[in-house]
Amino acid sequence: MKWIGLSLSAVLIGAAACAQTPEAPAAEAPAESSASSWFPSKYGGADRLGAVNNLTPEKTAAAAQLITRGETFSLGMVTGRDTPAYGPREYDVMVLQLSDGSGTPLGANQATGNDDYVDTFVGIGSQIDGLGHMGINHRYYNGVPVADFVTTSGLTQFGTHTLPPIATRGILLDMTKSFADPVPDGTPFNKAEIDAAAARAGVTIEAGDVVIFHTGKMKAVEGETELSPLSPGLGVEGAQYLSDLGVVAIGADTWALEVIPFENEIRPFDVHLTLLAKNGVYILENMVTDQLAADGDGAFCFSLGVPKLEGTVQAIINPIAIR
Repeated sequence: MKWIGLSLSAVLIGAAACAQTPEAPAAEAPAESSASSWFPSKYGGADRLGAVNNLTPEKTAAAAQLITRGETFSLGMVTGRDTPAYGPREYDVMVLQLSDGSGTPLGANQATGNDDYVDTFVGIGSQIDGLGHMGINHRYYNGVPVADFVTTSGLTQFGTHTLPPIATRGILLDMTKSFADPVPDGTPFNKAEIDAAAARAGVTIEAGDVVIFHTGKMKAVEGETELSPLSPGLGVEGAQYLSDLGVVAIGADTWALEVIPFENEIRPFDVHLTLLAKNGVYILENMVTDQLAADGDGAFCFSLGVPKLEGTVQAIINPIAIR
Protein backbone atom coordinates (compact mmCIF):
# COMPACT_ATOMS: atom_id res chain seq x y z
CA MET A 1 0.00 0.00 0.00
CA LYS A 2 1.11 3.56 -0.64
CA TRP A 3 0.12 6.56 1.46
CA ILE A 4 1.03 9.25 -1.03
CA GLY A 5 1.83 12.92 -0.75
CA LEU A 6 0.32 13.49 2.67
CA SER A 7 1.81 16.55 4.32
CA LEU A 8 1.60 17.43 7.99
CA SER A 9 -0.73 20.29 7.12
CA ALA A 10 -3.07 17.86 5.38
CA VAL A 11 -3.26 15.77 8.55
CA LEU A 12 -4.06 18.81 10.64
CA ILE A 13 -6.73 19.95 8.21
CA GLY A 14 -8.27 16.48 8.05
CA ALA A 15 -8.22 16.06 11.81
CA ALA A 16 -9.91 19.38 12.36
CA ALA A 17 -12.53 18.85 9.69
CA CYS A 18 -14.78 16.96 12.07
CA ALA A 19 -15.41 20.05 14.17
CA GLN A 20 -15.51 23.79 13.87
CA THR A 21 -12.27 25.08 15.37
CA PRO A 22 -13.00 27.52 18.19
CA GLU A 23 -10.90 30.56 18.76
CA ALA A 24 -8.09 29.65 21.13
CA PRO A 25 -7.89 31.45 24.47
CA ALA A 26 -5.38 34.24 24.04
CA ALA A 27 -3.12 33.12 26.90
CA GLU A 28 -3.18 29.38 26.29
CA ALA A 29 -0.31 28.88 23.84
CA PRO A 30 2.10 31.39 25.44
CA ALA A 31 1.46 29.93 28.90
CA GLU A 32 2.32 26.43 27.70
CA SER A 33 5.32 27.58 25.72
CA SER A 34 6.93 29.60 28.49
CA ALA A 35 6.14 27.29 31.40
CA SER A 36 9.01 25.16 32.70
CA SER A 37 6.84 22.80 34.73
CA TRP A 38 7.71 19.93 32.40
CA PHE A 39 11.46 20.27 32.87
CA PRO A 40 13.91 19.45 34.30
CA SER A 41 13.20 15.75 33.90
CA LYS A 42 12.69 13.45 36.86
CA TYR A 43 15.81 11.65 35.61
CA GLY A 44 17.88 14.80 36.14
CA GLY A 45 18.47 18.00 34.22
CA ALA A 46 21.46 16.58 32.33
CA ASP A 47 19.64 13.45 31.19
CA ARG A 48 19.31 12.86 27.43
CA LEU A 49 17.89 9.31 27.40
CA GLY A 50 14.51 9.67 29.10
CA ALA A 51 12.48 6.65 30.11
CA VAL A 52 15.06 4.08 29.03
CA ASN A 53 16.57 4.88 32.43
CA ASN A 54 13.88 2.50 33.73
CA LEU A 55 15.53 -0.46 32.03
CA THR A 56 17.45 -2.69 34.42
CA PRO A 57 19.31 -6.00 34.15
CA GLU A 58 16.72 -7.46 36.52
CA LYS A 59 13.89 -6.33 34.24
CA THR A 60 15.60 -7.88 31.22
CA ALA A 61 16.23 -11.15 33.04
CA ALA A 62 12.60 -11.31 34.13
CA ALA A 63 11.45 -10.67 30.55
CA ALA A 64 13.55 -13.59 29.35
CA GLN A 65 11.59 -15.86 31.67
CA LEU A 66 8.47 -15.09 29.63
CA ILE A 67 9.90 -17.12 26.76
CA THR A 68 8.34 -20.57 27.01
CA ARG A 69 7.78 -21.61 23.37
CA GLY A 70 10.55 -19.74 21.59
CA GLU A 71 8.10 -18.39 19.00
CA THR A 72 9.04 -15.06 17.45
CA PHE A 73 6.82 -12.34 16.00
CA SER A 74 8.18 -9.59 13.79
CA LEU A 75 6.60 -6.25 14.67
CA GLY A 76 8.16 -4.38 11.74
CA MET A 77 6.78 -3.90 8.25
CA VAL A 78 8.86 -4.04 5.07
CA THR A 79 10.18 -0.59 4.19
CA GLY A 80 10.18 0.05 0.45
CA ARG A 81 9.13 2.44 -2.27
CA ASP A 82 5.44 1.83 -1.56
CA THR A 83 5.65 1.97 2.24
CA PRO A 84 3.26 4.46 3.90
CA ALA A 85 4.95 7.83 4.37
CA TYR A 86 4.32 11.52 4.71
CA GLY A 87 5.39 13.55 1.72
CA PRO A 88 8.15 14.40 1.04
CA ARG A 89 9.40 11.29 2.82
CA GLU A 90 10.39 8.60 0.37
CA TYR A 91 12.57 5.53 0.01
CA ASP A 92 14.82 4.44 -2.83
CA VAL A 93 17.48 1.80 -3.26
CA MET A 94 20.04 1.14 -5.99
CA VAL A 95 21.95 -2.13 -6.36
CA LEU A 96 25.49 -1.59 -7.63
CA GLN A 97 28.15 -3.89 -9.00
CA LEU A 98 31.77 -3.35 -9.96
CA SER A 99 31.78 -1.37 -13.18
CA ASP A 100 28.70 -2.51 -15.12
CA GLY A 101 28.53 -5.89 -13.37
CA SER A 102 29.67 -7.89 -16.36
CA GLY A 103 33.42 -7.64 -15.89
CA THR A 104 35.92 -10.36 -15.17
CA PRO A 105 35.26 -12.18 -11.90
CA LEU A 106 37.86 -11.78 -9.16
CA GLY A 107 40.49 -14.44 -8.61
CA ALA A 108 40.67 -18.13 -9.30
CA ASN A 109 37.39 -18.66 -7.46
CA GLN A 110 35.63 -16.15 -9.79
CA ALA A 111 34.13 -14.09 -7.00
CA THR A 112 31.35 -11.67 -7.95
CA GLY A 113 28.99 -9.60 -5.82
CA ASN A 114 26.56 -6.75 -5.36
CA ASP A 115 26.43 -3.67 -3.19
CA ASP A 116 23.59 -1.30 -2.46
CA TYR A 117 22.91 2.38 -1.92
CA VAL A 118 19.82 3.36 0.07
CA ASP A 119 18.47 6.91 -0.13
CA THR A 120 15.69 7.26 2.41
CA PHE A 121 14.05 9.27 5.13
CA VAL A 122 14.20 7.22 8.32
CA GLY A 123 10.70 8.24 9.41
CA ILE A 124 9.18 5.65 7.09
CA GLY A 125 7.37 2.44 7.95
CA SER A 126 7.86 0.86 11.36
CA GLN A 127 9.85 3.43 13.29
CA ILE A 128 10.90 4.76 16.65
CA ASP A 129 10.53 8.45 17.35
CA GLY A 130 13.53 9.75 19.25
CA LEU A 131 13.45 12.56 21.77
CA GLY A 132 14.63 15.06 19.17
CA HIS A 133 11.54 14.50 17.01
CA MET A 134 8.99 16.88 18.54
CA GLY A 135 9.17 19.67 21.09
CA ILE A 136 7.24 22.57 22.55
CA ASN A 137 8.00 26.04 21.20
CA HIS A 138 11.44 24.87 20.05
CA ARG A 139 12.32 23.25 23.35
CA TYR A 140 12.67 19.48 23.46
CA TYR A 141 13.06 16.84 26.17
CA ASN A 142 14.45 18.33 29.37
CA GLY A 143 13.85 21.82 27.98
CA VAL A 144 16.82 21.67 25.59
CA PRO A 145 16.56 24.47 22.98
CA VAL A 146 16.60 23.38 19.36
CA ALA A 147 19.67 25.53 18.67
CA ASP A 148 21.65 23.41 21.13
CA PHE A 149 21.40 20.12 19.26
CA VAL A 150 20.00 20.38 15.72
CA THR A 151 22.40 20.78 12.80
CA THR A 152 21.92 20.05 9.11
CA SER A 153 24.46 17.23 9.46
CA GLY A 154 22.61 15.49 12.30
CA LEU A 155 21.60 15.82 15.93
CA THR A 156 24.39 16.47 18.41
CA GLN A 157 22.11 15.33 21.26
CA PHE A 158 19.17 12.88 21.31
CA GLY A 159 20.41 10.96 18.26
CA THR A 160 18.76 7.54 18.16
CA HIS A 161 22.22 5.96 17.87
CA THR A 162 22.68 6.72 21.59
CA LEU A 163 19.86 4.39 22.64
CA PRO A 164 20.92 1.21 24.43
CA PRO A 165 19.50 -2.18 23.43
CA ILE A 166 15.93 -2.50 24.68
CA ALA A 167 15.22 -5.99 25.99
CA THR A 168 12.34 -5.93 28.44
CA ARG A 169 8.77 -7.03 29.06
CA GLY A 170 6.36 -6.06 26.30
CA ILE A 171 2.62 -5.86 26.86
CA LEU A 172 0.12 -6.13 24.03
CA LEU A 173 -3.24 -4.51 24.75
CA ASP A 174 -5.83 -5.70 22.24
CA MET A 175 -8.23 -2.78 21.99
CA THR A 176 -10.40 -4.57 19.43
CA LYS A 177 -11.73 -6.59 22.38
CA SER A 178 -12.82 -3.35 24.04
CA PHE A 179 -14.42 -1.71 21.01
CA ALA A 180 -14.59 -3.37 17.57
CA ASP A 181 -12.27 -4.79 14.93
CA PRO A 182 -10.96 -2.44 13.70
CA VAL A 183 -11.33 0.11 16.47
CA PRO A 184 -13.28 3.06 15.01
CA ASP A 185 -11.31 6.14 14.00
CA GLY A 186 -11.34 8.87 16.63
CA THR A 187 -11.56 6.43 19.56
CA PRO A 188 -9.22 7.47 22.39
CA PHE A 189 -7.54 5.14 24.88
CA ASN A 190 -7.15 6.76 28.27
CA LYS A 191 -6.67 5.47 31.81
CA ALA A 192 -10.01 3.66 32.11
CA GLU A 193 -9.62 1.91 28.76
CA ILE A 194 -5.98 1.03 29.42
CA ASP A 195 -6.74 -0.40 32.86
CA ALA A 196 -9.64 -2.44 31.51
CA ALA A 197 -7.53 -3.89 28.70
CA ALA A 198 -4.65 -4.68 31.06
CA ALA A 199 -6.99 -6.39 33.53
CA ARG A 200 -8.48 -8.47 30.71
CA ALA A 201 -4.97 -9.47 29.63
CA GLY A 202 -4.04 -10.36 33.20
CA VAL A 203 -1.13 -7.93 33.48
CA THR A 204 -0.15 -4.98 35.64
CA ILE A 205 1.83 -2.33 33.76
CA GLU A 206 5.13 -1.53 35.46
CA ALA A 207 8.21 0.65 35.08
CA GLY A 208 10.46 -0.55 32.27
CA ASP A 209 7.66 -2.09 30.21
CA VAL A 210 6.95 -1.45 26.53
CA VAL A 211 3.21 -1.14 25.83
CA ILE A 212 1.81 -1.79 22.37
CA PHE A 213 -1.80 -1.30 21.31
CA HIS A 214 -3.50 -3.49 18.71
CA THR A 215 -6.35 -1.67 16.94
CA GLY A 216 -6.75 -3.66 13.72
CA LYS A 217 -6.20 -0.41 11.80
CA MET A 218 -3.21 -1.55 9.76
CA LYS A 219 -4.98 -4.63 8.43
CA ALA A 220 -8.13 -2.60 7.75
CA VAL A 221 -6.33 -0.14 5.44
CA GLU A 222 -4.22 -2.73 3.64
CA GLY A 223 -4.42 -2.16 -0.09
CA GLU A 224 -5.59 1.44 0.17
CA THR A 225 -3.61 3.93 -1.88
CA GLU A 226 -4.00 6.98 0.33
CA LEU A 227 -3.71 7.56 4.04
CA SER A 228 -6.82 8.51 5.95
CA PRO A 229 -5.90 11.34 8.35
CA LEU A 230 -8.08 9.71 11.03
CA SER A 231 -7.16 6.98 13.48
CA PRO A 232 -7.97 5.44 16.85
CA GLY A 233 -5.25 5.79 19.43
CA LEU A 234 -3.78 6.94 22.69
CA GLY A 235 -5.23 10.01 24.41
CA VAL A 236 -3.34 12.64 26.41
CA GLU A 237 -4.54 11.35 29.79
CA GLY A 238 -3.52 7.84 28.79
CA ALA A 239 -0.12 9.03 27.63
CA GLN A 240 0.58 10.77 30.92
CA TYR A 241 -0.76 7.79 32.88
CA LEU A 242 1.60 5.36 31.15
CA SER A 243 4.47 7.83 31.50
CA ASP A 244 3.83 8.07 35.24
CA LEU A 245 3.98 4.28 35.45
CA GLY A 246 7.49 4.43 33.98
CA VAL A 247 7.03 2.69 30.63
CA VAL A 248 9.97 2.95 28.23
CA ALA A 249 8.05 3.14 24.96
CA ILE A 250 4.50 3.00 23.63
CA GLY A 251 3.48 1.77 20.19
CA ALA A 252 0.52 0.83 18.03
CA ASP A 253 -0.43 -0.55 14.63
CA THR A 254 -1.18 3.00 13.49
CA TRP A 255 0.92 5.70 11.84
CA ALA A 256 0.71 8.27 14.66
CA LEU A 257 0.00 6.23 17.85
CA GLU A 258 -2.33 8.94 19.12
CA VAL A 259 -6.03 9.38 18.42
CA ILE A 260 -7.01 11.54 15.43
CA PRO A 261 -9.11 13.72 15.35
CA PHE A 262 -7.11 15.08 18.28
CA GLU A 263 -9.01 15.28 21.56
CA ASN A 264 -8.54 19.04 21.47
CA GLU A 265 -8.32 20.26 17.87
CA ILE A 266 -6.29 23.34 18.82
CA ARG A 267 -3.61 21.12 20.43
CA PRO A 268 -2.26 18.96 17.57
CA PHE A 269 -0.03 15.98 18.39
CA ASP A 270 -0.39 16.60 22.11
CA VAL A 271 0.30 12.92 22.83
CA HIS A 272 3.63 13.19 21.01
CA LEU A 273 4.50 16.25 23.09
CA THR A 274 3.39 14.57 26.31
CA LEU A 275 5.49 11.47 25.67
CA LEU A 276 8.60 12.79 23.92
CA ALA A 277 9.11 16.30 25.24
CA LYS A 278 7.56 16.16 28.69
CA ASN A 279 8.33 12.59 29.77
CA GLY A 280 11.07 11.15 27.54
CA VAL A 281 8.94 8.16 26.52
CA TYR A 282 9.64 6.78 23.05
CA ILE A 283 7.00 6.24 20.36
CA LEU A 284 6.78 3.14 18.15
CA GLU A 285 4.69 3.70 15.03
CA ASN A 286 3.34 1.27 12.41
CA MET A 287 3.87 -1.81 14.53
CA VAL A 288 2.70 -5.03 12.84
CA THR A 289 0.55 -6.58 15.55
CA ASP A 290 -1.98 -8.85 13.83
CA GLN A 291 -0.08 -12.10 14.28
CA LEU A 292 0.88 -11.32 17.87
CA ALA A 293 -2.70 -10.35 18.71
CA ALA A 294 -3.96 -13.60 17.20
CA ASP A 295 -1.59 -15.39 19.57
CA GLY A 296 -3.12 -13.51 22.49
CA ASP A 297 -2.82 -10.24 24.35
CA GLY A 298 -0.70 -9.77 27.44
CA ALA A 299 3.00 -10.13 28.20
CA PHE A 300 5.91 -11.16 25.98
CA CYS A 301 9.65 -10.62 25.75
CA PHE A 302 10.37 -7.48 23.70
CA SER A 303 13.69 -7.01 21.92
CA LEU A 304 14.92 -4.02 19.92
CA GLY A 305 18.36 -2.92 18.85
CA VAL A 306 18.11 0.54 17.25
CA PRO A 307 20.36 1.03 14.17
CA LYS A 308 23.51 2.97 15.03
CA LEU A 309 23.03 5.71 12.43
CA GLU A 310 24.66 8.73 14.00
CA GLY A 311 22.56 11.80 14.69
CA THR A 312 19.18 10.58 13.44
CA VAL A 313 15.86 11.87 14.74
CA GLN A 314 14.03 8.60 14.05
CA ALA A 315 14.98 5.07 13.03
CA ILE A 316 13.46 2.35 10.88
CA ILE A 317 13.03 -0.63 13.19
CA ASN A 318 11.95 -4.25 13.36
CA PRO A 319 11.21 -5.08 17.00
CA ILE A 320 10.79 -8.72 17.91
CA ALA A 321 8.24 -10.21 20.29
CA ILE A 322 9.13 -13.62 21.74
CA ARG A 323 6.83 -16.00 23.59
